[in-house]
Formats: sequence, structure tokens, C-alpha cells
Amino acid sequence: PELGTRRALCSSARHYTMFTGAKKIQKPAGDAPTDFEQRVAQELWNLEMSAVEIKSELRDLYITSAQEVPVGPVSAGKKAIIIFVPFRLLKQFHKIHVRLVRELEKKFSGSHVVILAQRKILGKNFARSSKQKGPRPRSRTLTTVQDAILEDLVYPTEIVGKRTRCKVDGTMELKVFLEWKEKVNVDTKLETFSDVYKRLTHKDVVFEFPVEEA
Repeated sequence: PELGTRRALCSSARHYTMFTGAKKIQKPAGDAPTDFEQRVAQELWNLEMSAVEIKSELRDLYITSAQEVPVGPVSAGKKAIIIFVPFRLLKQFHKIHVRLVRELEKKFSGSHVVILAQRKILGKNFARSSKQKGPRPRSRTLTTVQDAILEDLVYPTEIVGKRTRCKVDGTMELKVFLEWKEKVNVDTKLETFSDVYKRLTHKDVVFEFPVEEA
């Protein structure tokens, strides 16, 4: 009986944990969150309950998906967490971005956390309905979405320049220059930014800081 009681309590605790974090993730109809997404949602809920500085801002925020991905050399075993949020909520997330990312990175053993808006790319053959006439929205083109991913990745650091170069093997590589004053804050995350961008777009990018003139 005692063993049965403990199992019942554990089962109840797991159910309660999933329930409390459920409101912090909203998947497309019919899709169930993964175990990892439930973990992220639960941590967001926990922060909403405990982090006084961002509690009110977190109340109406939720995510759409999350995934843990390897970054850097395989031997290093480093992970990064990609969190997707509704596009309409991105500005609200930005208001608490620095504090939220710092708290989540503590919860996930120092793994870098990036927050990206959920965007949909419309192909060149996109056809509007009878109620929506005109060309496809510029904000939904491949190039615009990929540029927006760059901006989201490095937020709140600003991108001050870009340059595309052709590598020896004929492939193209994008160099993105970030504002120098943020170097101390994001220097350790540049490899993560590059690997996450490669995973999402299949394109190479190198993040650097422009050399300061003497």
C-alpha cells in the first residue's frame, strides 16, 4: 500500500507539473508538445510565479515550440536551446529578453538560449485568395525571413554591417558585423549563433566585430 501511495503521488505530481506549464505553450491544433517543450514551458511558468521583475510581462506570453540542438565541436557536447514565439508577441518578449534569457540559461545548465519569432516563408508561386490581392508580402520572402532570423538571433545586439564572400570551394559565406560595445556580452555566443543559423537556413554565416580604428 505504501509503495502504491508513493507511485500515485509521483503520478499526480507529474500531472500537476504538466498542467501548470501547459498555458505557456500553444502548438498548432492537434500537435502535442514534446517532453522538452513541456520542460521549457514549465520553466516559463515557474519564472512567472517567482521572478518578480518579469512576472507581469510573462503573464500573457507563451511559446509555439522549442528544441535543444548541438552546437560547436561534437567533442565539446555543447547544446543550445531554440525557442520560437508568435511573431505578434516578439516585441513583448524583447522587453524582458535579457533577464528571461539569463534565467533560462541558469535553468538549463548554461546552454545558450535564443528566442526567434515564428515566421512563415511564402514561395514565389504564392497565390492570394480572392479577398487578398496583390503580390506576396515582402516580409514573407525567403531573404527577408532569413535576415529577420539574424536580427532575432543576436538581439539585443545590433547588426552594423554584412558582407558576402565566395569561399575557395565555391560556396558563399555571409559575414555579419555586430556592434563593438556588445562584444563582452555576446563574444562567447558567436559560435552558437552561427550553428543555429546554419541549422535553420542551411547557410554559412560568421559573426564578427568590426575592427576599431585607433
